[in-house]
Amino acid sequence: MNILFVNPNLLVQENDPFTTGIIYMPMGLAYAAAAARSQGHQVTVIDAFAQKPKQVRKRGAFYYFGLTEDEITDQIPTDSDLVVVYAINLTNHNSTVSIIQTIKHKFPEISVAVLENSQAVTAYSLHSSAVLTVFQKAGADYFLINDGDYKLLNLIKAIEDHDVINLEAYCLVKKQAKTETIANLDALPFPAWDLFPLENYWGLRFAHGPVASQKYLPLLTSRGCPYPCRFCVVPTTNNQKWRARSAKNVVDEIEYWQKTYGVNEFHWEDLDPTVSDKRTGEICEEIINRGLNISWKLVSGTKVETMKSEATISKMAKAGCKYISISPETGSARLLKAMNKPFDLTHAVKIVGQMQKVGIKSQACFVLGYPTETQDDRQLTWNLVKDLTRKGIDEIALFIITPVPGSAIYEEFKGFSSLSQLNFSPTWRKDYVQLSRFRLTLYKKFLLWKIGYHPFKVIKQSLNFVLRRFETKMEMVPYRALMLKWWMKFCIKDEQTVVSPQQKRLVVTKP
Repeated sequence: MNILFVNPNLLVQENDPFTTGIIYMPMGLAYAAAAARSQGHQVTVIDAFAQKPKQVRKRGAFYYFGLTEDEITDQIPTDSDLVVVYAINLTNHNSTVSIIQTIKHKFPEISVAVLENSQAVTAYSLHSSAVLTVFQKAGADYFLINDGDYKLLNLIKAIEDHDVINLEAYCLVKKQAKTETIANLDALPFPAWDLFPLENYWGLRFAHGPVASQKYLPLLTSRGCPYPCRFCVVPTTNNQKWRARSAKNVVDEIEYWQKTYGVNEFHWEDLDPTVSDKRTGEICEEIINRGLNISWKLVSGTKVETMKSEATISKMAKAGCKYISISPETGSARLLKAMNKPFDLTHAVKIVGQMQKVGIKSQACFVLGYPTETQDDRQLTWNLVKDLTRKGIDEIALFIITPVPGSAIYEEFKGFSSLSQLNFSPTWRKDYVQLSRFRLTLYKKFLLWKIGYHPFKVIKQSLNFVLRRFETKMEMVPYRALMLKWWMKFCIKDEQTVVSPQQKRLVVTKP
């Protein structure tokens, strides 16, 4: 079969280039393309963002970065049998829908499948009826959930065999067996990054994780997460399961990209890569024994308790680990219980101290505005941030909670009209102004505390910003925001078409 894979545009909310506009390389799409190619299918990729990352157009409250819909459809091979569009994350949802709608309008005979991004907390579940309805109205024919690369191969076979019964399972998400996942992750081909415009990603000089080198690539060393956090979509998209690649397989991939592209910096995008402390140690030993001169960073975070001891941290540092993100979420024990989020503060403080000792940069992530949160809860978060700053945390990230379709708290929120509004600055929330003010004040206090406790770190981070050699996200994010603002002002492409009434109806409205 001839299969086309499409990554949607990057969307940036007009009033928030700091927490929207985060660059995620389309890992799930690259895996799916590699899986299809490994079975002998003809594979083509259109990366609607990265092919023209500095071309911008404005629609409503969002700026779209990348190709227009017409530029995308102009590249579609006329002999395509199937188009796979990646639902990479919530903020880019409007682009994903618009691309599907345009493809089905111009090529009604081509089947379109939506690929769920099951390995990101910023993505959303196709199990949600609200999400499914929007994509169905846009014209999507099939839906690939969880291990979408594995499901894709089954879908292709069903199409080739005209297997109506099995095809029905991919038309309605609920008919797909939850247990139908890849058992052996080592058997997967490495992501098909050769089909993507890597030079354009590298030329931006910013990413999801802090970029310190000319070249980097993301890694997915495991899939899933065993924890049941109520604000997170992952319990739905992964059924609270965690599966891992072997240490040898992970380091084989690292060595392959180092030899193929000269990449020495790797950003781990796992949901929770260190669940097995034993495997973490084995990966480190494999890197050390092979003498690989690389740096690697846990940019999507990990459960701090799974890194069992200071010895684990020391071994990670020796193997080239430069950055670890953890997620306390809140300083309130009451809220942690409400979230179903276990967190051992004493262990976290010990591990942060060891990270500082061995030179690993650290981040702590928090969420604000969880249902039932009070001012007293926020004060406890304030106190925890101060304590962690004193212990040596290098940066914090404060996210205002937003309801992700598929998360346990999704039905507890109302007021948004589009899934793209479900980002880290949900301006539609009635308490947004209050929460935003608290967030900004705490960021300012964090910087003041850091200047007081660790002044040389602040000087070093300022130098890194100037040199564009980012060791933390807080050094890189202002640079990214400045560049996005520049392109939003000077790289605007005039829209040739007006958004149709049908497009305007493709939104999610809460009942």
